[in-house]
Amino acid sequence: MPSLSAGLGHALAATSGIDFSGAELRAIGGGCIHRAFEVLAGGRPYFLKLNAAAALPMFEAEADGLAALAGCEAFRVPRVLGCGSAGDEAFLLLEHLNLRPLASAEDGQRFGRALAQLHRDAGEQFGWARDNFIGANPQTNAVHDGWARFFVDCRLRPQLRMARARGYGGALGRDADQLLERVPAMFLEYCSRPSLLHGDLWNGNAAMDAEGRPVIFDPAVYRGDRETDLAMSELFGGFPAAFYAAYRTAWPLAEGYEQRKTLYNLYHVLNHLNLFGRAYLGQAERMLRTLADELR
Repeated sequence: MPSLSAGLGHALAATSGIDFSGAELRAIGGGCIHRAFEVLAGGRPYFLKLNAAAALPMFEAEADGLAALAGCEAFRVPRVLGCGSAGDEAFLLLEHLNLRPLASAEDGQRFGRALAQLHRDAGEQFGWARDNFIGANPQTNAVHDGWARFFVDCRLRPQLRMARARGYGGALGRDADQLLERVPAMFLEYCSRPSLLHGDLWNGNAAMDAEGRPVIFDPAVYRGDRETDLAMSELFGGFPAAFYAAYRTAWPLAEGYEQRKTLYNLYHVLNHLNLFGRAYLGQAERMLRTLADELR
């Protein structure tokens, strides 16, 4: 195993209070933004993320989100042990958890009940005290009193602006502009509340720990409509049917969720278009057309 550099070891020790002298690194696959490692120090494992020093704001935002989720106590959340930079590297040091995917109906039930509990943590306004990131893209969280205006101004409009800057404006076209104007009409009879959200709840950010407790990580936290987390969980699949049944039993969904789900997932598809390119353009166009037709 490779060893930690002296500079990084000193920085980790200074922020965490843990002795990393002689610590060893083992690379862990799976991340597409940061490099991930298991660090063995003093006979104990820790989870370490590394990136260029310029990525420190991403780690700071992640640490902030993890702390917010941990404060609710609905889920097991990796404890933040250190965050900072050393030379040309930024780092985030986390508690190491032994994780496994959600595999059984019981896993799904526990996760669904935990998510409903998280969403019952409600604030007074939509947004968050700081901006953060959705993947590698910035996520604006300016506080709003109204959900529809927040979703237009802080979610859809910034992603559409990025898409047009990348040359996709002609493809997305008039349907996008019309949608921004008509989104408030979707919320005339539906009342959102500012629930605490994970913000990026796909199955890769969800797991069970060795004791069978539901775990979430890699958040993009803010306060918004609880349905956005559920919608994101459906976008790429991977959650047991029991998860959705348990959530709806704990907190039933209002009429019109299927239409709102398309709206909410448009944000994530546009984000993937901006992160990964044209492969997501057709899906974004179809979602825009569906919503435009429904709102005429």
